[in-house]
Amino acid sequence: MTIPNWITFSRLLGIPFLLYGLYNPSIEAQWICLTIFLIAALTDWLDGYLARKLNQISDLGKFLDPLVDKFLILAPLLVLVELGKVPAWGVFVILARELAIAGWRVNQTKISGANIWGKLKTVSQIIAVSLLIAPLSPQSDIPAIIAFWVSVALTVISGIIYLIPTQHQQTSTM
Repeated sequence: MTIPNWITFSRLLGIPFLLYGLYNPSIEAQWICLTIFLIAALTDWLDGYLARKLNQISDLGKFLDPLVDKFLILAPLLVLVELGKVPAWGVFVILARELAIAGWRVNQTKISGANIWGKLKTVSQIIAVSLLIAPLSPQSDIPAIIAFWVSVALTVISGIIYLIPTQHQQTSTM
């Protein structure tokens, strides 16, 4: 396994601590959760950068990286649903898109990396989750929920865009 793949895998290690901390309402726990989340999110950039720099891009990395990203985003969102900070149906839209794309990818002979829309989706989700778990003032609730809905919209848009080229290829070969 390559160094970038190890970094990707290590991102999973922070998730149990993040989830545990989200149930603790103290300001200190919230700052710790935000720190864990942001460090894990930064490793998403780091593993991609190293994979390209070290020429260690692999099919395992192309599969593992987005899967771990999904865990990193969906795990805290599910806790935030339980805590009443975000509506379940918004998280369901994100989950449904991720499962649909993952299921679609299983049938592909070649695994492709994320396009710009997938990267925008991931960044918007990281921003939304960060704002939602940060111990900010009550006035920050509105920007946090706006960021959440922007991430939901980008999740849907990126999913549609991801599937469009396939539809064109299938119809042109029939």
